[in-house]
Amino acid sequence: MIDLNEIFKSSEKVNVEVKAAQGGIPNSIWETYSSFANTFGGTIILGIGEDKATKKFVPVGVSEPQKMLSDIWNTLNNRQKISGNILLEHQVYVTEYEGLKFIVIEVPRADRHDKPVFVGTDMFKGSFKRNHEGDYHCTTEEIKAMIRDSLDTSADLTVLDTVGLDALNRDSIRSYRNRFEIIRSGHTWNALPNDEFLIKIGAAKVADYDRKIHPTLGGLIFFGDFINIMSELPNFFLDYREKLAIDTRWSDRVCSGDGDWSGNVFDFYFRIVDRLTADVKKPFVINKNLLRDDDTDIHKSLREALANALVHADYSGRQGVVIEKDFRTLKFSNPGTFRISVDDAISGGISDARNSAIFNMFSLIKVGERSGMGLCDIYSHWKEYGYEKPVIKETINPDRTTLTLNIEYEGNGGNIATNGLDVGKYSDRTIRTDTQTTTQTPQTTIRTINEDTEEKILFLIKRNPRITQVQLASELNVPTSTIKYYIRKLSKAQVIKREGTVHNGQWIVL
Repeated sequence: MIDLNEIFKSSEKVNVEVKAAQGGIPNSIWETYSSFANTFGGTIILGIGEDKATKKFVPVGVSEPQKMLSDIWNTLNNRQKISGNILLEHQVYVTEYEGLKFIVIEVPRADRHDKPVFVGTDMFKGSFKRNHEGDYHCTTEEIKAMIRDSLDTSADLTVLDTVGLDALNRDSIRSYRNRFEIIRSGHTWNALPNDEFLIKIGAAKVADYDRKIHPTLGGLIFFGDFINIMSELPNFFLDYREKLAIDTRWSDRVCSGDGDWSGNVFDFYFRIVDRLTADVKKPFVINKNLLRDDDTDIHKSLREALANALVHADYSGRQGVVIEKDFRTLKFSNPGTFRISVDDAISGGISDARNSAIFNMFSLIKVGERSGMGLCDIYSHWKEYGYEKPVIKETINPDRTTLTLNIEYEGNGGNIATNGLDVGKYSDRTIRTDTQTTTQTPQTTIRTINEDTEEKILFLIKRNPRITQVQLASELNVPTSTIKYYIRKLSKAQVIKREGTVHNGQWIVL
């Protein structure tokens, strides 16, 4: 239940609309109902006026709350006035403040199947959205986007019966099939000719009108040449921007319109994924085979974030998919808002890909998380490594979703956080392993080092296993006592051990 005391302390916000409603229910509340439902939800309060001079809220109350409640429900259930009722009984209620009565209408974000929610019988005239300036009429583009999202059949499964398979890039298909064969050796699809293989993975389909094989929209986006994709989706655009130098606009950039590569989603992913993760600071991780593992949860999460942006993009929307990398952040921005609530997406377990064909094609080569846990895992890993909480922002006109991840890169002077773990305290703490949480044992599979000095010592030891502590101190320009301190820590953590004598032995990295 809403706290009216907090409402009167503030001014009108983007997600709160107040009306004096002295003459009954104002017709304008239905435009607000539509705008809240079609955007991110909000609250309508009847019985609050506004002082024009001070812009402050003034409690005036409503005189016939029960009659007004009845009128509200009657309107909501009248299809000639409102396209649909998305409210439950507990979301419309009477409350009191300073002896006055008010009506509160808590409008949720509408399910995608119910959008657009509109006033009257014409969705193109009666659909609204909400921005900082209030309610506004939806554009035709916005309404069409909501209609696309309302369908149970993914738009990228549509067969393009006027487009031939020659619109697809043969090198991209060959590269995909090579990856598929490596990952799924022995699979029966490996023996199929290209056209049949493309049908199996959802990239092509037999058209009803001519019984010939044509690309699906998803197949074209995934494998097509940029110019051919643009003929179907004029707003299609993929852009990776990297700025790691102060005196340059971009230190690296990859665009779908470059002209020296296909410009499709499949090639874009593999063209930039290594760039995306190349400089990310790596904690010291030992896998179950007692070998250093540079493919950490952070690196896996970045690949997941990239796949998510490509899988959930509305490729009919404006401004395209934009991935930005700078000194401290990575931003993944794609056209289209969430198809489920942000809270549900973060909680995980619900998968509702906007492009199910593209989702499937990625999944077949082990890219992307099918269980809906991708975003949940990203949040979990960022917390585990001590990074700032990821930020998700949804904007409208045009509709976009942006995921911002704060990160640390090698050589940027930052120390990667390790969730409070100190290698010197491993003997009396629990640490994470590949399979479970357990107490410290020689079989521990993950050890995290958070000091740069320790990483440098390990590097020098690997380069010269016979290096002495005196030589280490000289190389690092630190006192010998400092080296002895870190050697004890690393030895206690079972990261290194000494074989042989002090003068005639060598270091072993475990």
